[in-house]
Amino acid sequence: MAGSDGGGPLLLGVRHHGPGSARAVRAALDTARPLAVLIEGPPEADALVPLAADADMRPPVALLAHAVDEPGRSAFWPFAEFSPEWVALRWALEHGVPARFIDLPAAHTLAWQSADEEQEPGTEKESAGQGQGQGQEPEQDCADGGPGAAAGDGPAGEEDGPGGRGEAGEADGGGGADGRDGDTGDDGGRVRVDPLAVLAGAAGYDDPERWWEDVVEHRGLADDDALAPFLVLEEAMGALREVYGSGGHERDLVREAHMRLQVRAAQREFGADGVAVVCGAWHVPALRRRSTVSADRALLKGLPKVKTDMTWVPWTHRRLARASGYGAGIESPGWYGHLFGVRDRPVVRWMTKVAGLLRDEDRIVSSAHVIEAVRLAETLAAMRGRPLPGLGETTDAVRAVMCEGSDVPLALVHDRLVVGDVIGEVPEGAPAVPLQRDLDRQRRTLRLKPEALEREIELDLRKEIDAGRGRLLHRLRLLGVGWGEPVASRGSTGTFRETWRLRWEPELAVRVAEAGVWGTTVLGAATAKAEADAVAAPGLADVTGLAERCLLADLPDALPVVMRVLTDRAALDADVGHLAQALPALVRSLRYGDVRGTGTGALAEVAAGLAERIFVGLPPACAALDADAAEEMRGHVDAVHAALGLLGDADDAATVPGGAALRTRWRGVLRLLAARDTIPGVIRGRAVRLLLDEGELAAEEAARLMGLVLSPGTAPTDAAAWIEGFVGGGSGGGMLLVHDERLLGLVDTWLTAVPAEAFTDVLPLLRRTFSAYESGVRRTLGELVGRGPRRTERAAAAGHRTPGFAAEPDTGRAVAVLPVVRLLLGLTEGGAERNDGEEGAPARAAGYLTGVGR
Repeated sequence: MAGSDGGGPLLLGVRHHGPGSARAVRAALDTARPLAVLIEGPPEADALVPLAADADMRPPVALLAHAVDEPGRSAFWPFAEFSPEWVALRWALEHGVPARFIDLPAAHTLAWQSADEEQEPGTEKESAGQGQGQGQEPEQDCADGGPGAAAGDGPAGEEDGPGGRGEAGEADGGGGADGRDGDTGDDGGRVRVDPLAVLAGAAGYDDPERWWEDVVEHRGLADDDALAPFLVLEEAMGALREVYGSGGHERDLVREAHMRLQVRAAQREFGADGVAVVCGAWHVPALRRRSTVSADRALLKGLPKVKTDMTWVPWTHRRLARASGYGAGIESPGWYGHLFGVRDRPVVRWMTKVAGLLRDEDRIVSSAHVIEAVRLAETLAAMRGRPLPGLGETTDAVRAVMCEGSDVPLALVHDRLVVGDVIGEVPEGAPAVPLQRDLDRQRRTLRLKPEALEREIELDLRKEIDAGRGRLLHRLRLLGVGWGEPVASRGSTGTFRETWRLRWEPELAVRVAEAGVWGTTVLGAATAKAEADAVAAPGLADVTGLAERCLLADLPDALPVVMRVLTDRAALDADVGHLAQALPALVRSLRYGDVRGTGTGALAEVAAGLAERIFVGLPPACAALDADAAEEMRGHVDAVHAALGLLGDADDAATVPGGAALRTRWRGVLRLLAARDTIPGVIRGRAVRLLLDEGELAAEEAARLMGLVLSPGTAPTDAAAWIEGFVGGGSGGGMLLVHDERLLGLVDTWLTAVPAEAFTDVLPLLRRTFSAYESGVRRTLGELVGRGPRRTERAAAAGHRTPGFAAEPDTGRAVAVLPVVRLLLGLTEGGAERNDGEEGAPARAAGYLTGVGR
């Protein structure tokens, strides 16, 4: 085995996450049989190499490095089954050959990241593969994004389409991005160069991906000489680096210096010709270049450094398909995995997969569809001058034959197959922080398996295992580990049921490492975090929400601390709005005592105290408010009413002492709000409506109050606000008007009497009120206004009529407004008004005004 000059290491320049590159690496290693395999990646991972041979290790996986003192500062190096580095790693383990990582240590990588953030405070890095544990990777991790890197990590095998540009820096051993665009990284003024585009343009190709696939992958891999593709790539990269140098990534020079030192050390140990190096093709010319040891060490002198831990974590195909944050920047990992795993007839087998998926979704796809789709893909490849069909040809064929030209089922194929929901697994013996080990133990006990595909689970808290799952998920949310998100339960509103939407994301491993500072177990860490959050909570509502979460998570040791802080804050806070915001969370918490077996006596006392203070302070706080403040206060009134409804309905008097008395007191407060003229109309109207719904106010009395408010002596804007409070929003006010035509008649009579100069002021309020109704409710109201109220024969004979409605429709007045309404709605035809006659004019006018006219 020898380098291109007849001696030295075997340098295998690759494009990351490419099936063809991976197969080429395996063929080259089988041919050369090196004594040691060196791989671009963090040297701290050398101790983790043996785990790659474990039977429980299933890619995609990633190396995770994080700063010991700051776990959120982290970086990932993902590996898929079709990654050339993973293939090299497995080949070395299978043949008993040492495998070592030779890139710059993660200790320097993470320290560089810290230095960058100090130099650019508040700057959010968005380059692929950058950032930190909060959602992005260290900037130097995309240093391989230099101009030549993309040419080193291209699409492989028959791959094509939007993927195939390689990843953004992770599997590159922290140097990831294969330089898709020659990312300028953190230094300004760098030249952006896409080496694929340069090489493809020189060959007469407009699409760099197609050039790589046709010229390098298909034809290069067909060469009898397994090393020929790498020699050609090395020559091409050498020419590019002569022109572009480091491509604007000065840190590449430091990384390459470290790699050269590691290669020299391996050559001394295994012989000059006994070493094979697998790295991004962009680095190959730099590694081949002769440089003195002193010069390389000089580049590494004085680098910043932090203490670092490293482990293996599961990865997902969806994360590989993302071009920023933790993503690897390839868009078709499922397609790549298929190409790498299939030995023969990849297009036929792919079309069979697609047909199976579409059949599972109840689409009619036969064997004839598969045959025709394969023929079409091969024909398209021939017409386009391509050696074999790629993802572009197969996608076009699937759309035309199996999807009948529709992109809807094609989107499903892309999501489930081209990308896929594959999630990797790591063995239990992989290093992990104590909190991660406790989490793994609990999820295995509770039979909660991490999955990349989002799914919902229904929990019955009366069952022990479901209650345990709910507690674990709530505790993780307290710790900032968002594995599950609570959603509204379907079909049941009981407090014994919870619905969660689960989805495991790789970065949650970083969140767990960060949460490790609070404790070594999930229970202990969640307790410590809740106590700290209670002390630091900015407002009363935050503390009450935290108390609710402590009950949901079953944190009995944290609850006394939270309650003490809650009592202190409640005693000092005189803002009725804050008290009203805090009460609902407290009352909701009282609903969980019987299901979860958690004592809530102290919570009930605080809730009762808050309610009493609200009763006293609410009427004065509602006086003399402007429109926006009144609307906000109406929301507080609704929230308190709903909360006290729960408090009073509780069956256990020991758990909720004095609940019935509090409900009685609250009704008195509502009567006071409804009667005071100094209180804004929207609040007065809402109070009347709540009393009516509670059965504390007769319908005749409600109609009387509405009649008083809608009398000519009341300002139109105040009357409109009262109407909004009484029947506005999603409170069922529309159905109330539908079933009580007396109220509808009062509103209609008032509206027709509003002076013209005031109508423009009340119109926005009324439109906001009625636009919140369902379309069917609005349509029914329009029909009622158009035909007038129903009257019994006896009432008609006696000449009685409902207020607000004439005995017969006034067709003359209705016809008079139609031209203006049509003009406002743009319903004129050919510049002339349609004359539909006078019959039905009132109904049409009412329909236009209620938003249901056509």
